[in-house]
Amino acid sequence: MELKKLVGTAAAVLMMTASVGFAERLKMHSSWGQNLPILGSGPHEVSERLDAMSGGDLAVKVFEPGALVSGAAYYDAVSQGSIDMGFGTSGYHVGKNPAYAFFSSVPFGPRAGEYLAWMFHGGGMEIAQEMFARDNIHFLVCGIVPPETSGWFREEIKSTEDLRGLKMRFFGLGAKVMEKFGVSTQLLAGGDIYPALELGTIDATEFSMPAIDRNLGFFQIAKYNYFPGWHQQTTLTELIVNMDKWNSLSDAHRAMIEASCIAQTTISLAEGEAIQFDAMLENEANGVIIKRWSDDIIAEFEAAWLEVIEEEIAGNEDSKRIWASYSAFRDKYAVWKSNGYLD
Repeated sequence: MELKKLVGTAAAVLMMTASVGFAERLKMHSSWGQNLPILGSGPHEVSERLDAMSGGDLAVKVFEPGALVSGAAYYDAVSQGSIDMGFGTSGYHVGKNPAYAFFSSVPFGPRAGEYLAWMFHGGGMEIAQEMFARDNIHFLVCGIVPPETSGWFREEIKSTEDLRGLKMRFFGLGAKVMEKFGVSTQLLAGGDIYPALELGTIDATEFSMPAIDRNLGFFQIAKYNYFPGWHQQTTLTELIVNMDKWNSLSDAHRAMIEASCIAQTTISLAEGEAIQFDAMLENEANGVIIKRWSDDIIAEFEAAWLEVIEEEIAGNEDSKRIWASYSAFRDKYAVWKSNGYLD
């Protein structure tokens, strides 16, 4: 799939709407509540954009988490067609196939530009769409966000030994890294994390970027906030569409959805970079201590990640194929990265 081709369709979409002779009414599940910036507001922005582009002929109603299905559990509903669309992230589907994690975020992985380059021009999108199609789903990248924080803790973590025995909410492939250090991980939806922290069901958590984490109130309980987000240097959000529904749409409506997701990808990245520093300063004013992992601890995390990835590709043919594509692209990209950028 060529990014230029998708972007180029946007200019023609409004002209195409005149040829659409019927209205579509679609249901979209959102993994996140609308109160969360970028993640929760994103699907509503996509819906509003589609309504404007189609002149009302493509109406998408967004349902909050829990209204149709729980926040992260929308894969089956989209596959079966009880929901037309789901907005979330592919890492939520690892129970279906662990390889889906690679289309969400990769520990010690690329920044946004490199990640999108692999997805759109390095083979990532083709593999993703082939995998989702097995279960009657069409996959689209529909957003990308900058680095996350890598943990909120009640106490300072001075070495990886301090992690042993902690119960922690953790996402994706990074959770498997933390388990190497004796952390008991679980994946909780965003709205369930604060109560779990408050009740002591979990001792620590990671969830998202500072602005979103602040919105969820973690700073009120866990005062040590760790960086960098080695586990999620950038994260893709997805729009998955029931394949039968996707195939039934007009060319114009499909082009609008593709163009709207490309627009959302640009908007989410820019907004994500713009809103983090104010949240971090506000956290500090509320007594949060911002910490950066030492080089030694980062090296331990990376060594554990190398063990995890070997286990992943040994046990899953899709993971093996994705990792080969991803790694080959990154090896070639390094020539450009090391010469073209200051850092």
